[in-house]
Amino acid sequence: MTERPATGDTALLMDPRLQSLSILVVDDDEDIRASMSLALRSEGGNILQAADGNEAVAMWRSHEPDVVVLDMMLPKRSGFLVLEELQEASEPPIVIMVTANEGRRHEEYAHALGVHAYLTKPIPLETLIRTIEELV
Repeated sequence: MTERPATGDTALLMDPRLQSLSILVVDDDEDIRASMSLALRSEGGNILQAADGNEAVAMWRSHEPDVVVLDMMLPKRSGFLVLEELQEASEPPIVIMVTANEGRRHEEYAHALGVHAYLTKPIPLETLIRTIEELV
């Protein structure tokens, strides 16, 4: 545990839950990408960001993150096409797909492609952090 002052008192906080994990956050919405990144960084994650499918694949190839938080609907290359490419690797990353689409067919397809978790937006940031924690 690490001690940190909190408004005049001393609060005991757990060590960062995502310490030393490399996490690629992929979303075309800058605000969503920024809020996810901030929350994951605050828990110790080393964060990379991509705004479209092609950038996501390039970032993954050059940095090989442990976890990819992947939006389904992306410009240039869909989340499904990115997921297919990631799954072809000899050691694919943990992939959490995030989407506003609540359709069961999309979720089933994502699982068939090998996604580790499928979360529907809006996602409480604590839920995202816990999901990553459980999967690593």
